[in-house]
Amino acid sequence: MKPVKIIKNRSDIGAGTRGSDMGIDALEIAAINAENTYFNRFPFLDLDTDNESVYDKVTVQFAKRITHVVEQCGRVSDAVQTTLDEGHFPIVLSGDHSSALGTLSGVKAHDPAKRLGVVWIDAHADLHSPYTTPSGNVHGMPLAAALGVDNLDHRVNEVSSVSVRQWEKLKQIGTPEQKVKPEDLIFFGVRDTEAPEERLMRDLGIRNYKVEEMRYRGMETCLKEALQQLRGCDHIYISFDVDSLDCDLISKGTGTPVSKGFDPDEVKLVIERLIHSGKVACLEVTEINPLLDNKGNKMAETAFQVLNAVTRHLVPEGVGVEG
Repeated sequence: MKPVKIIKNRSDIGAGTRGSDMGIDALEIAAINAENTYFNRFPFLDLDTDNESVYDKVTVQFAKRITHVVEQCGRVSDAVQTTLDEGHFPIVLSGDHSSALGTLSGVKAHDPAKRLGVVWIDAHADLHSPYTTPSGNVHGMPLAAALGVDNLDHRVNEVSSVSVRQWEKLKQIGTPEQKVKPEDLIFFGVRDTEAPEERLMRDLGIRNYKVEEMRYRGMETCLKEALQQLRGCDHIYISFDVDSLDCDLISKGTGTPVSKGFDPDEVKLVIERLIHSGKVACLEVTEINPLLDNKGNKMAETAFQVLNAVTRHLVPEGVGVEG
């Protein structure tokens, strides 16, 4: 069991709404208010960002600020790879979800010959490319980049040469090849998708465990199936986007809230069962936006409860994590 190191990635340039750069501060405030010393107990790295670029005029319609997203993903990838090389377990706390491409690229670059499984706990599939995106926000594209797919069969946009060049750079961060195979990607809770993503999920056979299915068939049954599917993977990366949680139950403190999501205990169970497989190499928590929270700091408080609970299963026995 490796010692934990926290990577703080305050970038929110891939999102459509500002404020997720404050998500890490909101998590830390949640810990302080709970009289929990979590953030004093682990070494951390605070990454540089290009958040000032949000003031620049958007010149690339279907991949907004992609040049800076590429730079940020490179920073995140390098930090994750170095953290793993040093023998630590990286917990990445991010602003928006675009830099998850950097995180999983860093895991892949640490051990490029090994097979990487990706568990995406999210309300959204994030399978768009510049050719299919309705918004142009890159936080909807990290998995398409990781899979190395453009989804040209379902294209709806005419993309500029600048976007194409930067998109190709994004796909090659960490390692130039495909980071994850479709059969090694599993969704939990995805319920807000567009037609090009749905067609790609169908074409590639990507498994999505919806909230209602897991409740009907049983969480344990579905998790056992998921782990069986990932049995050939050497490492597993978990990405926990807080919009996977039910915004009506928790709060709207995230950039793209969606109703009918998981409750916190369900997310804890998913992450804990995966950790117990012994293959999890990295955990990411992302998309907390305290500026949008309609219940004070409720989303960050809930995310911290999940983070604190699952970290207990990562630290060596005797180190402990506060309740």
